[in-house]
Amino acid sequence: MLKLLSAIKQHRRTILFLCDLILWNLSYYLSFAINADDFLLSKTIAPFLWGLLTANICYTAVFMLFRLYNKLWRYADIEDFFYTAIASLTANLAFMVITMTIGFFLPEFNLGTRVYITFALMSAFFVMMFRIIYRLNKILERRNLAQKAKKRLMVIGAGEGALSVLNELAKTPGNEYIPVCIVDDDKEKLHRRIAGVEVAGTTYEIPDICREYGVEVILFTISQISITDKKRILDACTQTHLEVKIIPNIYNLMTSGVPITSSMRQVEVEDLLGREPVVFDTEKYGKYIIGQTVLVTGGGGSIGSELCRQIARLKPRHLIILDIYENNAYEIQQELIRKHGSDLSFEVQIASVRDRKKLEHIFATRHIDVVFHAAAHKHVPLMETNPEEAVKNNVFGTLKLAETADKYKVKNFVQISTDKAVNPTSVMGASKRICEMIIQMMGRRSKTTNFVAVRFGNVLGSNGSVIPLFKEQIRTGGPVTVTHPDIIRYFMTIPEAVSLVLTAGSLAKGGEIFILDMGEPVKIRVLAENLIRLSGFKPYDDIKIEYTGLRPGEKLYEELLLNEEGITKTDNKKIYIGKPIDFSEDEFFIHLKNIYYAANNNDKDEVEKIIGEMIPTYHHEKTGTQSLPDDIETGEV
Repeated sequence: MLKLLSAIKQHRRTILFLCDLILWNLSYYLSFAINADDFLLSKTIAPFLWGLLTANICYTAVFMLFRLYNKLWRYADIEDFFYTAIASLTANLAFMVITMTIGFFLPEFNLGTRVYITFALMSAFFVMMFRIIYRLNKILERRNLAQKAKKRLMVIGAGEGALSVLNELAKTPGNEYIPVCIVDDDKEKLHRRIAGVEVAGTTYEIPDICREYGVEVILFTISQISITDKKRILDACTQTHLEVKIIPNIYNLMTSGVPITSSMRQVEVEDLLGREPVVFDTEKYGKYIIGQTVLVTGGGGSIGSELCRQIARLKPRHLIILDIYENNAYEIQQELIRKHGSDLSFEVQIASVRDRKKLEHIFATRHIDVVFHAAAHKHVPLMETNPEEAVKNNVFGTLKLAETADKYKVKNFVQISTDKAVNPTSVMGASKRICEMIIQMMGRRSKTTNFVAVRFGNVLGSNGSVIPLFKEQIRTGGPVTVTHPDIIRYFMTIPEAVSLVLTAGSLAKGGEIFILDMGEPVKIRVLAENLIRLSGFKPYDDIKIEYTGLRPGEKLYEELLLNEEGITKTDNKKIYIGKPIDFSEDEFFIHLKNIYYAANNNDKDEVEKIIGEMIPTYHHEKTGTQSLPDDIETGEV
């Protein structure tokens, strides 16, 4: 069969010519027989044969001259069909001139004019219809193949967003989706059609409707919806084990001219957090950035780069991006150039916060007003095997930067901390707790600088976050690795974390530790399961989940407050202040001196010993044995 199809393709010109030949002869026979009223040609065989021979010669010559057999008729357009009509009329004209010149139509038959007209109409009609039918057949073949290859799409929401999506899909037949149904909770819209697609039911019926319509992909298009309803709908979507996509900011897209379908993205875990996002109030909290010189350390990292993005929108006088890793720094530099051009004054400094001389030079020459300190070693397992590096970079990098900022009378200094600093079981968490103590100490000592720390949980999508790891594991077919079935974490998005950091800077009085109300902690196992479902797979069937055991320094759950701390409300309902813990600064300095020498001598055991002396709540030996307290509640993402 394949050989036959290949042979047909190779001889398509000959086959097309033979088909035309049949159509010419059929047209001539019918036109001659009808007008002679002699379908058996018993009395008119001689003029018929002479005319038939002449017609074939004329048509063959003209169609060859017009190069009609060099065209690919499966891609023919209106111009090609018009060209064919002209060729057919030209062939008929040549036939008429030749036959009239020769005079083989005998006068007694009185056939000339009628045969010419009938033959011209019939031959043109047959030749054109043959090509039109062939062209339509190819179009239908491609359409059927495309529809078979397309994914059956359910649209959530029957509003303007859905209408825009459906219209765009209809106008771009090359897209990969075919809409088969819509769901919406407005009962007045049920069983009506939008752009030819039926509103089949409500969002409460999503699993049943997906089965009924053979849905393969779900698209969420609702913009104005409460967090609770959004989470409920997306939770229902995850139960279908289908791929779920979402269109963010659909009304902005509708007015921007950007194709809506190109903005479809996978539903992310942050869409399922089930709480109102923290949004930075620029007018209320952003004034301390406007017109100031701002330094962001670790400015190329996930938190640091988002700080740079949001600060750039606040119109600082000058922005300094400091990072030791030039690739990340280069990326945010180019992004800011593309977005802001000459409207933003900024520079990139490739430097380490451990280099006091470089810091002195930058502060002495730049007149810095605000510092956001995001530079840190933060990978828990890596710092477990390199505790001296955690101390060198996190502890003494922070100390050198803070002392330099105080020396040059910086107004606000904001330290990025972590929930792992509370009752730390890891070297990384302990090093960040020491950093908080440095900030508290500097806050009490400084007469010119407001030193504060900002503590929050895991940041979705950040470098070292579990989410990118899970996504990569799902992309490669699994397994997805979770350390423990009961492990839980607090989560927030990068923009939320940065919003908190910026807000804290405006609330700073000196020495505070600001804490975000992050809602309920989330089970990592459930998070992994839902990521698998949102990617269109079944957990444990399509993608396995393996439990690898708690890593060195890892806890089952993280806390945002020390037991000794109390919390104080701020005028921002999402932000609290932890009560500072008293400690002896003299002892603290002795410990700092001792741990400095231990770290620079690369004495890991001594480093961990001194950390234990500095932080009474440091329980390194309990790693992997922690159990969940009875009163802790977890959110199901």
